[in-house]
Amino acid sequence: MSEWDTGHDGGTDYGHVEAGQEHESLDQLHQVHAAENDYDSNFGVYEQDHASAESTSFDQGHHVEYTNPNGAHYEESDFTSYDHNEAEADHVFAAEGSESSHASEYDQLDALQARFDSAFASGTELHTGGGGALGVASS
Repeated sequence: MSEWDTGHDGGTDYGHVEAGQEHESLDQLHQVHAAENDYDSNFGVYEQDHASAESTSFDQGHHVEYTNPNGAHYEESDFTSYDHNEAEADHVFAAEGSESSHASEYDQLDALQARFDSAFASGTELHTGGGGALGVASS
């Protein structure tokens, strides 16, 4: 800013001029980055069982009984015994599995830019006594 005074104290001539300028600026940058990653896995087990049992029993016998000294007794027996048992069991269990993943990213950029320029000038002139001019100018 500058000022000029062109005045005389003798006959009241007065002149005033003022000029100036302003410059302002603003630059702002804002940046954001974010990321997220997830992973999940879940797996079951496969199982298979087999069991069997078997048993066999076979018995054979012969029995003789005799009594004498004049009481004459006689006895005889034959026998056969057979027994068979069998058991079997099967078990199957299947597996199950799952797997998942997730990924995301986020970016943001904000920019602000502003400029302000101004200039001004003004002038004042005053004449008295001699029939002078009175004027004001500004821009």
